[in-house]
Amino acid sequence: MPFIQTAGIRLYYERKGPDGSNAEPLLLISGSGGDLRKKPGLMESPLPKHFDTVCYDQRGLGQSDKPPAPSMADYAQDAADLMAALGWTSAKVIGISFGGMVAQELAIRHPARVSRLVLCCTSPGGEGGASYPLHEVAAMPPVERAKFMMPISDTRNDAAWQAANPEAVKAMIDYATNDPYTDEPNHTEGIIAQLMARKDHDTWDRLDQITCPTLICGGKYDGIALPETQEKMRSRIPNAELKMFEGGHLFMIQDREAFPAMVGFLEGGA
Repeated sequence: MPFIQTAGIRLYYERKGPDGSNAEPLLLISGSGGDLRKKPGLMESPLPKHFDTVCYDQRGLGQSDKPPAPSMADYAQDAADLMAALGWTSAKVIGISFGGMVAQELAIRHPARVSRLVLCCTSPGGEGGASYPLHEVAAMPPVERAKFMMPISDTRNDAAWQAANPEAVKAMIDYATNDPYTDEPNHTEGIIAQLMARKDHDTWDRLDQITCPTLICGGKYDGIALPETQEKMRSRIPNAELKMFEGGHLFMIQDREAFPAMVGFLEGGA
């Protein structure tokens, strides 16, 4: 199985890319609760068709080690150490939701490691605005939490929409509550530790230190990472671009234009 020992932790990762090519490296940093065993995921997206793509279970999650009490700096250091262990001097980076917070820290703390950056449905914290406080709903029963978050994840999914779309609601609840790994040692603790680190995330006063080309992507109906927060990040990161898509927090699978826009940007296009 593809585990890699970095300077500080053993991480589980997957790697995929175009056959027979010298594709450029791309590091994918996933969101809260990310676990590569849950399919389909980012490695089933169009991205590995274009880049030498690596995605990994962050500390405390999936099959990676689960040390206690991590900080956002720890998550960013893991990403930098993983790249070093892979022999990558630098890479293109996509950070999604919580992974976007990690990617901000990575680009600030290790600027030479990030050649181009895509920040998806994420927030800087501080005066720039924080994402929805998921730690406050972590103790809810899973089904109740899934129902509560539905109109927050996508503000179009209000009570009227839910009443008119019972099958879609059931599918969304089933997906959100399906976790066959809850009995694994430290599984819940790792998820909670991530949410607590997320709570204290704040790069707002340091965003101007991100010097690589940056694309900020958001969903027009996202109630977790608010559209106005995306605009604030764009104003703070030098020469950043902003593109908003038709969708909520999961706009990448709701708007078929999202992945092509990211690929175009990462390949150096507009």
